[in-house]
Amino acid sequence: MSDVLQLLARYRRAMLDLDADALAGLYAEDGVHEFPFLFPGMPERYSGREEVRAGYRAAWGASAARPQEIREVAVHPGADPEVLTVEQTVIGTIAGTGAPFALPGLLVLRARDGLLVHVRDYMDGLGVAHAMGRLSAVAARLESGS
Repeated sequence: MSDVLQLLARYRRAMLDLDADALAGLYAEDGVHEFPFLFPGMPERYSGREEVRAGYRAAWGASAARPQEIREVAVHPGADPEVLTVEQTVIGTIAGTGAPFALPGLLVLRARDGLLVHVRDYMDGLGVAHAMGRLSAVAARLESGS
């Protein structure tokens, strides 16, 4: 379990630093990062370390959201020692406006041999859209079915 907790700490550091290379380095070559709560403009998954790197680099480059803290709500070890479920809230501001945001989320991490092999990221996508001032655009896309 300590291996997964160490990965979680490094994962959070990479997220706070917006460091796609450090984040990708935590994944197995064929690791998967899934986003089960989809909304328009968001990928379903990144398959492989290089997609994780490219996907996060692009997302962070296009976003004005600047995370400053990740508040841990709870950590739930699984019956399987490779699995850890984490409840957390990402706190930050929007560059340019200084508007604050707080986005709750749930991560389910599976690690093997010191690397992430599967992450399910239940992020509050509508909260992200709201924080970015894009909620009306997301709503319009949902209403149009595109």
